[in-house]
Amino acid sequence: MTSAALPTDDLPAVAADRAERGIRGGAGAAPAGGPGAGEPEVVRGLGEAMPDVGRRFTEAGALGLVLVEAAALAEIERAYGPEAHARAMANLAALVRDTAQFRLEPQDVVILGESGRSEMLLLLFRPGSDAFFQREGLPELQRVLAQTLASQGHRVGHPYLRRQAALHAGASYRLANPTISAATQIRAAIEEARRDAELSERVAARERRHRFLSVLVAEQVTSVYEPIVEVASRTVFGYEALARGPVGTEFHSPMTLFERAAEEGLVFELDALCRRRGLEGALDLPRGTKLFLNFRPTTIHDPSFRADALRKTLDRCRLSPSDIVFEISEQESIDNYWLFREVRDYYANLGFQIALDDTGAGYASLEAVMELTPEYIKVDRAFVQGIDQDPSRQELLKALHAVANRIGSRIIAEGLDTLEELNTLGELGIPYGQGWLFGKATPLRAPET
Repeated sequence: MTSAALPTDDLPAVAADRAERGIRGGAGAAPAGGPGAGEPEVVRGLGEAMPDVGRRFTEAGALGLVLVEAAALAEIERAYGPEAHARAMANLAALVRDTAQFRLEPQDVVILGESGRSEMLLLLFRPGSDAFFQREGLPELQRVLAQTLASQGHRVGHPYLRRQAALHAGASYRLANPTISAATQIRAAIEEARRDAELSERVAARERRHRFLSVLVAEQVTSVYEPIVEVASRTVFGYEALARGPVGTEFHSPMTLFERAAEEGLVFELDALCRRRGLEGALDLPRGTKLFLNFRPTTIHDPSFRADALRKTLDRCRLSPSDIVFEISEQESIDNYWLFREVRDYYANLGFQIALDDTGAGYASLEAVMELTPEYIKVDRAFVQGIDQDPSRQELLKALHAVANRIGSRIIAEGLDTLEELNTLGELGIPYGQGWLFGKATPLRAPET
């Protein structure tokens, strides 16, 4: 049977049509309800399916195989156990089936790969004379599936993974050879598809690096500023500079920017650019307010952030050290107290202040507070959201506020969304708050004259 080419714009309609006709991937079909409806779907494995798969291959005459390499999902099993991993693999099987509907025939199957490997196999059995399938159909399917994995792959690991797992597709094609067992030929096809998936991963990594480098080298990073408000007077006390990549790209999010920088070994370079952009964008910082600038201990090794060069930068931006608070994450400093104290003392002698960010997000928050004695303690949003209705959160924040008072620090409560939360902070005596209640982060504007 020869399949007609289908434009990708028509795929949802084709998938719906096939679903109505009951074409759901043959032996690999999902039960009613699909993944996520109670217990995870049980997807057959290669060992169990091999006799049936071998027979279909021999009868059809040719095999097109698409393999999805999902080794990144293995961390789900390590962290949450085998049932969670099985649920993620069932999600992957459903995504593969739904994406491949436009090419599936009743005899085709979706199964797990070899035992102990996180991989999914899509097996398509076709006549050996179907040249169109080998030349165009199979490559098109691999391409569409790769696009879906990139755009919707985050659904596979939800809710276990905080970020999208790296999933890559490889393909292979085999003509049935009656002188070699079907099992041997199928395993050879799987190995070839694995190599193809590895190649796809390397190509994708190279392209990601090139895209990231183009952003970094062209310095396509800007800063937006989120207000920090004095709770009692409800006036702006300061602004936190937040980095943003190019709008409409994968790098717009600072989390994605720094994840990619970490992959490429370019965190220092990106951090230096973000600091510089944060200062340059604060040229119109309202008089009397503070600029909170995210900061890493390695900053001290940046020649442009040493005393003389830094003073020149501040002069150019019409800022002084007393205007600036360096904000460091507890999670970054926790293993390097001795290093950070050296950095803290160096910049304190120049007139800068320090804020400890993410307090409460890790397990050693109080230790970090006592070791670093920052001027400001930024309390993680987990302690703040819904505080007006949660006495436990109120008691925790009250205790941390008492500790801060004893060591000369001031609390900034992050993640404020409602007036009720703000009013509760006022009742607890918390001096500062930050969050979307006061507006989203935007570029600073020069005051009107």
